[in-house]
Amino acid sequence: MSDVPDEDDDFTIDPNDVVQVIELDDSEGEMDGESDLLGVSDEDNENNGENEMDTEEAAAAAPQRDDSILTFIGHTNSSVICTRLNPVDNNIAVTGGQDDQALVWNTREGSIYFQCTGHTDTVVSVGFSHDGKLVATADMKGLIKVWKVETGTVIWSFDGTDLEWIQWHKAAPVLLAGTKEGEVWMWKIPSGDCKTFAGRGPSAQCGLIMPDGKTACVGYEDGVVKIWDLKSSSAIHTVSDHEGHKEPVFCLDHNSSGSLVMTGSGDMTAKVINTSTGKVVSTLACQKTEEDEDSVEAVGFSHLHDYASTGTLGGALEIWDLPTKSVRHRCEHPHGIVKIVWSKVFPTFFTSCLDGNIRQFDSRNGEMVRTWQGHRAAILDFDLSRDESLLVTGSDDSTAKVFHIQ
Repeated sequence: MSDVPDEDDDFTIDPNDVVQVIELDDSEGEMDGESDLLGVSDEDNENNGENEMDTEEAAAAAPQRDDSILTFIGHTNSSVICTRLNPVDNNIAVTGGQDDQALVWNTREGSIYFQCTGHTDTVVSVGFSHDGKLVATADMKGLIKVWKVETGTVIWSFDGTDLEWIQWHKAAPVLLAGTKEGEVWMWKIPSGDCKTFAGRGPSAQCGLIMPDGKTACVGYEDGVVKIWDLKSSSAIHTVSDHEGHKEPVFCLDHNSSGSLVMTGSGDMTAKVINTSTGKVVSTLACQKTEEDEDSVEAVGFSHLHDYASTGTLGGALEIWDLPTKSVRHRCEHPHGIVKIVWSKVFPTFFTSCLDGNIRQFDSRNGEMVRTWQGHRAAILDFDLSRDESLLVTGSDDSTAKVFHIQ
């Protein structure tokens, strides 16, 4: 992907730049088919709806059909907050929930390999190491545990302050974590050798390790974005003041080469940052909706073209042409967009929505390719397998679901 031209002027949408506006209709672009539901009977499925969490986020109505191949019901009467698939073995997934537990389970049978015990608060972040041999679980109170997948045994743990997220290094047994106090920690696993990236007070809301494996990008509650050198524990670049966001940074993504980072914020903008210079090359003003509170909750780069997408709490999905900083297509969702994941091999991407559906879009024409239904409440997280054959979701309806992607 080529770099975006080096310009730092704010960009405001001109209606004449919009190529096409697409009205979202779930009845179009869908592939009909009966659900091959494994691991739970129809009766269990009906009873599951009775336990649905009564929250504002649980905006979904009863689905017209269930497209999943398996429903996992290990988190009883509890929202499934986070989920990840093993990068080496699609048959293994991990989920974390409000029931203060994480579960490692079989995506074919719905059986539990082992329970990640010892947490005393909501498990807010989970993840597998790059080789799939280790799995990390973290709760809101700050307890992090790393388990050996083969045996289900703990090989390392750390009990710290309130956590926001954890993320594994892409090529080494190294774990990064962001805290509500603004500090970012990094450990070698299982030795526990630790480095601390100094906090500034505002929470470290989101973070990711860059493709070079040497730097990390972190977004903070006060709108600041920092790019850290992992070896020296020093900040290489800081984006703040007039160039920075005016509200918290909620989401991050990098392009395939790592030359660019995109950030999404409560100020309803997405910023594209050159990671070599720390310069903001684009500020994209995202569509505002009639929601009282709106924010950019999801961003993502195309792996094949100079495109990116943004999703908001108000349900606005926009596909951007980065060189021209213009909106290629705009697609309305009925409720807020939680997450965006781009395919690495096709010009498509997936979104999860508070209406309980997964959608796939073609970035070239903005058309919705397919919708996957099945959840009775908001989808809070999802993960796409490395070979892009499976998708696993976690929901406010106390279940996780497995979907075949064809």
